[in-house]
Amino acid sequence: MSRTLCIGCTVEVVNRFEELGAHVRLDGDVPLFPGDRVIVHGRPIAVPFGQMLSERRSATVRRAGPLRGFWARHVRQWQLTQLYEVGFDGEPA
Repeated sequence: MSRTLCIGCTVEVVNRFEELGAHVRLDGDVPLFPGDRVIVHGRPIAVPFGQMLSERRSATVRRAGPLRGFWARHVRQWQLTQLYEVGFDGEPA
């Protein structure tokens, strides 16, 4: 398997009150594995407030080596716990 793959993609950027985000959809059925990197080529996309833009771009998928893949699989569980915090206080409310 090649460590680098060049492929087409669609970039969708939304800048609305109810939604703000950017998504990349790779062409074909390219599986991504833990530790892989996707680099989208081209100039930065600026979308005015209230609008959405969909644009074709090229992308490079860089496959993770064995060590990076192992690290990504085993560290992700600890990084997920950083997204939330649960605590209990011994004092009555």
